[in-house]
Order: sequence, then C-alpha cells, then structure tokens
Amino acid sequence: MPKAGLSEILAPGLSVVFCGLNPALSAVRDGHNFSNPSNRFWRVLHLAGFTPRLLRADEERELLENGCGLTSAVSRPTKSASELKRQDYLSAAPVLENKIRKFAPANLAFLGKAAYAAISLRADVEWGRQPEEFAGAGVWLLPNPSGLNRAFTLTTLTEHYLELRLTL
Repeated sequence: MPKAGLSEILAPGLSVVFCGLNPALSAVRDGHNFSNPSNRFWRVLHLAGFTPRLLRADEERELLENGCGLTSAVSRPTKSASELKRQDYLSAAPVLENKIRKFAPANLAFLGKAAYAAISLRADVEWGRQPEEFAGAGVWLLPNPSGLNRAFTLTTLTEHYLELRLTL
C-alpha cells in the first residue's frame, strides 16, 4: 500500500487547491485521489468547468494544467472521514499551513466543513467564501463530493463548485 500523501497534486501559484478531509483507504490503495467510483469529485469538477473534459483519478496530474491542485487536511487514511476527530484536524493544521504557504495558491477549497471548522475554531461556518484567509490563501468551503455524502445532489454540488470557479 503506498504511503499516504504520495498522490498530492501541488505546484506553486495555483488558482485553487482542493483540500479533502483525508485520504480514503481505497485512494491510498489505488495511488490516486478520489478513485472510488462512487465519489463525484471528477464529475463535479468537469461540470463546474474546472476541467475541459472529465478526468479519471489516474489522470489527476492534469489538474495542474488547469491551475488546480489537491491535498488533504489530515494525511492519515481512513475508511470514512467520520473516523476523524477534531484533534486530528488541529494536530494536522500546522503541516497544512506550511504546505499552503510553500505553494501559495490563490485559494484553498476545503471539501466539507469538518476540517475548516476545527482548524478555525468556528462552529458556525457556512458554505462558500470565508471572510478570513488560511496561510495567505482565500478560503472556500465546498460540500464533500464523497459518495457517502448524499445530502447533496450532483446538481447542487456542481452549483457550489461553479460559484468558486466563476471567481477565479
């Protein structure tokens, strides 16, 4: 099994880095982000206009050509992000902060509220652009595209991601 974090997709000066909560066990096994067929990440990125064509997880490095990157708030893989606790996010925050300062993206888009709520010490976070920055990057909260998150339809997910893309 590859070491968690090997499939981060980062480069200096990207328009946006999408920040998942943590790697799924299946993604670590496959060596690619969002590789579970039930995950809607790749489809939503395409529908929202971040990529000109629908990418597969094994084509993830092509995100860089579109000014986008990928990382995780917590590097420890789990079967479900619900296994993570507030302290996991707080402990991982300095590593994430250093990474974002190093690569200096214009925006950091957290996929789900849990990581940002814990790191910012705010319980009342809303979807969309946040009033503060993180490590010099604008902060966005987008719904998690996981197949386990059925609170959002594909259409609703796409609308949230499109709101970010239209600001880039």
